[in-house]
Amino acid sequence: MAYEFQVTIDSVAPHPLADWWAEALGWEREPTDEAFIRRMVDEGHATESDTVVHDGRLVWAAGGAIRHPTGSAPRVLFQLVPEPKTVKNRVHLDVRVGPENVEAEVARLTGRGATVLHHGQQGPYRWVTIADPEGNELCLT
Repeated sequence: MAYEFQVTIDSVAPHPLADWWAEALGWEREPTDEAFIRRMVDEGHATESDTVVHDGRLVWAAGGAIRHPTGSAPRVLFQLVPEPKTVKNRVHLDVRVGPENVEAEVARLTGRGATVLHHGQQGPYRWVTIADPEGNELCLT
């Protein structure tokens, strides 16, 4: 049996990081259902502390997700954790922007808070490894 999956990224500020990644990838934020969240609080299934307001909308504090506009890729969830990233990622995303676009994307994303970690090459293939504003690595190829 084949399984579907989502990618989950730990974050100390999941909603701003989800915004960053949605912009970086050209994806969209997954909509939230404020009425459902309010009903869960009103019915005692959640508390006000389980929620936050982000960009003027009530959302779950525990995280937010992004998705490809066509639904053709796994969902990416940004999950609240109490501690910041402290070690190198063992898994990262390779974002295929095309060799002619790598430097422009590096400039765009560093302008939005990313950090260049290193440039790599294997034979004719080149990439740039960067880190998002919380230090999670990704490669632009």
